[in-house]
Amino acid sequence: MPLRSINLPGIGTKYELETEKGDVLAIFFLKNGNIQMYTLPHNAAAPSVAELNPAEARRLGTILSGAIMEADKESVEMAFSALSDLRISVHTYKIGRPMAGKCIGDLQIRAKTGVTIIGVSRGEQNTINPPPEFIFEEGDAVVAIGETDQLKRFEHECMVQ
Repeated sequence: MPLRSINLPGIGTKYELETEKGDVLAIFFLKNGNIQMYTLPHNAAAPSVAELNPAEARRLGTILSGAIMEADKESVEMAFSALSDLRISVHTYKIGRPMAGKCIGDLQIRAKTGVTIIGVSRGEQNTINPPPEFIFEEGDAVVAIGETDQLKRFEHECMVQ
């Protein structure tokens, strides 16, 4: 499954990946800002192509990188090309007994760790940007954002009290 990168003068950059099954995926980042994606399934005679604008390519990249997260299983780190020093991690956690019954403000999560809770899922109800008085229940799925070291501090100081 090696990834190959080829600079194509006047056209852009081509990235090519061959899967374990022998399918070939090729992504062309064109000089005009668009992205072309070619797929050539194993034993197929001709490739299929899709042309994406930058926003569509970012959306597809988000999906492929796993940003559609499952509680307590996923983590995504984002780096921003325009801000080379900025790296943000997003992680999901399941609330256990130590944090159940406590509110975000009383736990002082941001003050102690630097982490911000940006969402909570409880059953069929989602709360985006929960307020400081939001009370956790055991089994809540939370989405936390911060730098990697801040998330580690959150895990050690808040998740395993």
